Amino acid sequence: MNSKLVDIIIQTEKRSPELTNLWTYGETDGGKIYSFLNPVSYLDALKHKNLFCQMDGVFADGSLLVSAIKLLYGVKVTRRSFDMTSLAPELLNYATENGKSVYIVASKQEQVEQAVIIIREKYKGINIVGYRNGYFANEEEKDKEARHIVDINPDFLIVGMGVIMQEQFLLKVKKVGYQGIGFTCGGFIHQISKNMINYYPAWMDRMNLRFVYRMWKEPHTRKRYLKAGLLFPPRFLWERLFG
Repeated sequence: MNSKLVDIIIQTEKRSPELTNLWTYGETDGGKIYSFLNPVSYLDALKHKNLFCQMDGVFADGSLLVSAIKLLYGVKVTRRSFDMTSLAPELLNYATENGKSVYIVASKQEQVEQAVIIIREKYKGINIVGYRNGYFANEEEKDKEARHIVDINPDFLIVGMGVIMQEQFLLKVKKVGYQGIGFTCGGFIHQISKNMINYYPAWMDRMNLRFVYRMWKEPHTRKRYLKAGLLFPPRFLWERLFG
């Protein structure tokens, strides 16, 4: 049997020819939202499968998840993440070179402000039309922000609010009428705000040791990675056998 979540990742991978030009995909068929799953967020997503089924695509983020899908499903998928080791520089370059607008909802206010300064310094002329933190007092505030984003209608929307909340917010914006392309970004903005446009050392990225670096740099992630190491393999196997 197949896990619904893995099915979504595989179906997203099968559309890889169009995803090669992901930034232009949606310009004539807008309102697309994409998310990412790693072994940690996969465990949380199991309780919200219907939410992820409403995404236009879900990417496998993390070499462990990529390897697990290949081992148990016999399907090769590409590791994609919204950070500077994967999709983020492609999007930011495309937006800068083609005059596309970007809106960011992520992290704490001081962190997103610092990240925007750093991104603008790196990508001269990038059109960041708005940004705010990813913390909302209530659903009414989220609704108001969703309508605000739709009014501005940025070409790209980047949302980092933690797994589940960021997907829920992207879906809310889409339902209100957003016509651009939205992505969840996890801790990307938080990482950039630390004055590191390239968060991971190149050699660690090449060796797929990004999780080791995060455990060292961000102690709060150690419990999450321990959880993934202990719980992800048996749960992923269970999903494969029993759906």
